[in-house]
Amino acid sequence: MADWTETYRPSTLAEVRGNDKARDAFREWATSWENHREAVILHGSPGVGKTSAAHALANDLGWPTIELNASDQRKADIVERIAGEAAKSGTLSGGTAGRRLVILDEADNFHGNVDYGGSRAVTDIIKSANQPVVLIANEFYDMSNTLRNSCETIEFRDVSKRSIVPVLRDICRQEGIEFEAEALEAIAESTDGDLRSAVNDLQAIAEREDRLTAEAVVTGERDRTKGIFDFLDEVIKTAGAQEALYASYDVDETPDDLINWIEDNVPKDFEGAELADAYSALARADRWLGRVRATQNYSYWRYAGDNMTAGVAAARRKPKGGWTRYGPPSYWRKLGSSRGARDRRDYVARQIAESGGLSMSSARREVLPYLAAMTHHCKNRELTVTMTARYELDADHVSFITGSGKDTNKVQDIVADAAQLREEAAVAGSDGAFEGARRSNEEGGKDEESEGNNELEAVAREAERSEPPTEENANDGTEAADDDSQSGLADFM
Repeated sequence: MADWTETYRPSTLAEVRGNDKARDAFREWATSWENHREAVILHGSPGVGKTSAAHALANDLGWPTIELNASDQRKADIVERIAGEAAKSGTLSGGTAGRRLVILDEADNFHGNVDYGGSRAVTDIIKSANQPVVLIANEFYDMSNTLRNSCETIEFRDVSKRSIVPVLRDICRQEGIEFEAEALEAIAESTDGDLRSAVNDLQAIAEREDRLTAEAVVTGERDRTKGIFDFLDEVIKTAGAQEALYASYDVDETPDDLINWIEDNVPKDFEGAELADAYSALARADRWLGRVRATQNYSYWRYAGDNMTAGVAAARRKPKGGWTRYGPPSYWRKLGSSRGARDRRDYVARQIAESGGLSMSSARREVLPYLAAMTHHCKNRELTVTMTARYELDADHVSFITGSGKDTNKVQDIVADAAQLREEAAVAGSDGAFEGARRSNEEGGKDEESEGNNELEAVAREAERSEPPTEENANDGTEAADDDSQSGLADFM
């Protein structure tokens, strides 16, 4: 049977449901593109119609489409070759006035590929494009500031239940499916605004039921998922190796989350040699998950699943009984408490990586610790201002690196001076905020052939022009407010 999400994909923008304001703004962007020539970012939750809207718009205007998916094609040379060429010029047969629509799907995934230069390539493309470009993203704030600020933005909100039900009703009628109104409402309610998931659920139930009833919808939901606590009871206490593996198929958890659930709860029932064997199986599962993250080859998930379920069940040496209070992984609590700091760290590392052509890993491990040491408590003020300007940091990020409070006058003044430095650099030309540093080095006769090869050197040269803090002034009373605080990097180095 054909995929209904494709069969019933909107062919015109008027058929896109549930986001009338976003749809109208998108049409206005397209029809006035010659006047502003900006790219647009369509962002919102998965399944709300962003990609469908892009293709429907192109169909309305008679524009051919060129589509690039960030998950599949990430390297800068691929982005430039496919999307870059498509965005530069139209063709004689390329729709109205040679116009074509360039669609960059999953554009928020480019941020994690700084090593490949994909994010910078996309930014360069949208700034120089002679064709309309649409970027589609689920996580708007996972995209770089530079990319977001270079585009118009349109938010697609979750589709309401009252907008989903008519779509499902229309599909049922076209497919000749008998249905109860309550069944369609139950599907719409369960998908939390994801229209695509609602259509998929409708098709899945229709394939096994002659008539769509509310009871069939509820039964389908119950059969498809198993509670995590029931699953833990089976794996840890009762199921054999094969049964434990099969039980994992019905749990609505990713392997990365499932291993954390098992790891935290297995010590509540296992001990001694069986606990050691269970942890050995979990260690093997973790290695397979590491390979998935390193290679993006999700076929390795099966080996991780075998070890974390069948391996743990096979480690059981004696029967387990009674009731056990299982709980969510403590790892999640730790992540929640450090989420803000990790977000700030990753933002700064991303800015460093994109600016200097480094990997995120190199930026975090080889540059950030030195920046924290050289700008501790903003003692070297000129260097701190330069760093803030180069990486487009706000007060929160400066506070994270230096350990100074973000609301202090010192940090606020540094952010203001950095903004002025960027403005002056933009007026002076394309050499950037470090033109003064390069000019100083050239006058001193320093060899600049390796300029730009090492991102840390660019910042360190500014430090050479400033008097380093001495032990005496590093501990004077003016910094008393900062003495109790530590750089936010301490927990991540």
